[in-house]
Amino acid sequence: MKVMTYNVNGIRAAIQKGLIAFLQEKQPDILCLQEIKAEKPQIPIEQFEQLGYHCYWFPAQKRGYSGTALLSKTQPNNIHFGCEHELYDNEGRMIRADFDEFSVMSLYIPSGSSGELRQDFKMEFLDFFLHYTNQLRKDFPKLLICGDYNICHRPIDIHDPVGNKNSSGFLPEEREWMDKFFESGFIDTFRRFNPEPNNYSWWSYRAAARLRNKGWRIDYIAATTPLHDNLATSRMLPENNQSDHCAVVTELSI
Repeated sequence: MKVMTYNVNGIRAAIQKGLIAFLQEKQPDILCLQEIKAEKPQIPIEQFEQLGYHCYWFPAQKRGYSGTALLSKTQPNNIHFGCEHELYDNEGRMIRADFDEFSVMSLYIPSGSSGELRQDFKMEFLDFFLHYTNQLRKDFPKLLICGDYNICHRPIDIHDPVGNKNSSGFLPEEREWMDKFFESGFIDTFRRFNPEPNNYSWWSYRAAARLRNKGWRIDYIAATTPLHDNLATSRMLPENNQSDHCAVVTELSI
């Protein structure tokens, strides 16, 4: 079972840059997308259906902004849109699919880089989300949370930890939240298999950052500890350029 997460930074733009061919090559069984930036009528859904996917879209109410999606080659038993929080659901922050053996969530944590108001909004979301997942795991103990967390957890996850120590996405309080999140019962699946440095999932469009691999690792597939023995491998796919992010893949033996 191959699970992929990908912040496409606009699904229509990603399709124009070869997203469909990329998926046809990689063949993920479950695909979690973030920042789709489109309403359902604007998306050529038939192109995904031709690849064998059941498609579920959760756009933001604001046009051209945020939004998540979840595509699966196996039809889920249940799809849950949002988290029953009006502010976060208006931005299409999460969508979950429940299967026989486990559940998968596509998640897009807010960015705080635009200023203090959005940083405060982000920290409020993080507090809410930690409590939400603690409750969710009581009913869904085998859970994957896949997406753009907008946080680099440790210095190894960012190309310049000293220069970015005061940057949103690497603030001490954000990193402390990541500690609490993983300590609450989640596994960072990529780091379980890849302890090496210089592995990033996002690069600025400026200063040839991607070419120079001056990046940030902010995209994660987190698995609850009951899935530990099912984890087979995890990797990034930085060679593909449909977005300023790259896809992250985790494979499970299910």
